[in-house]
Amino acid sequence: MLPSRALVIALILLLSTTLPEVHSKSIFEKDRRDWLVIPDAIAAYIYEAVNKMSPKVGQFLADAAQTPAVVVTRNFLIRETTKLSILAEQLMEKIKNLWYTKVLGY
Repeated sequence: MLPSRALVIALILLLSTTLPEVHSKSIFEKDRRDWLVIPDAIAAYIYEAVNKMSPKVGQFLADAAQTPAVVVTRNFLIRETTKLSILAEQLMEKIKNLWYTKVLGY
């Protein structure tokens, strides 16, 4: 039982979410900096499937996703991936400007 419980907790840590938040975000929204929207959507689908089979286990998953450790970890990941995304956008802009000015001579 312990390995399966550890697996469930690991899955929750990787794919945790606040359930109403997932349905309000579009996966294909342009200029999104939140890279966790896809795992959030996957977590929501897993929750819905589990909840249909066993509402008791679904409630456990929903409660576990709201524990302070999961919420803090998820917020940290969102913050850091947002920073990385902004840096990647800035790097792409610099490369594009360098290409236009130095290579193409605009």
